[in-house]
Amino acid sequence: MTEHKEACCTSLSAMCYWFAASLVAWGVLSFIGTYWHPLHSSSEPTILFAMAIGCVANWVKNRSFHCSITAPVFFVAAIVLLLSELRITHFNVALVWPFVCVGVGIAFLLEWQYTRRITS
Repeated sequence: MTEHKEACCTSLSAMCYWFAASLVAWGVLSFIGTYWHPLHSSSEPTILFAMAIGCVANWVKNRSFHCSITAPVFFVAAIVLLLSELRITHFNVALVWPFVCVGVGIAFLLEWQYTRRITS
């Protein structure tokens, strides 16, 4: 039988795990980027995909509440930026970063509220 884990809040170990998972993902994506230029190491889609993969890994291992929100935000932003870079769609990329910032801010505010509700 599988064990059901509840969502938790950010801890130092969860942040370190997210950073390590994101760094590994960035390395793999950057290696792919040596052959497929849109994913070169300093491209915005590569960095956002790596952050999203780190969030997914962190959610699976630590159940960090905000990662359940930020992972899809990062994935959507990375896909939009990649499609724009490939000229498949025409999208104002200046609108992507406010979307990412608002999404991350909302995720951490919801986690903060979740933490306050648990400790009360």
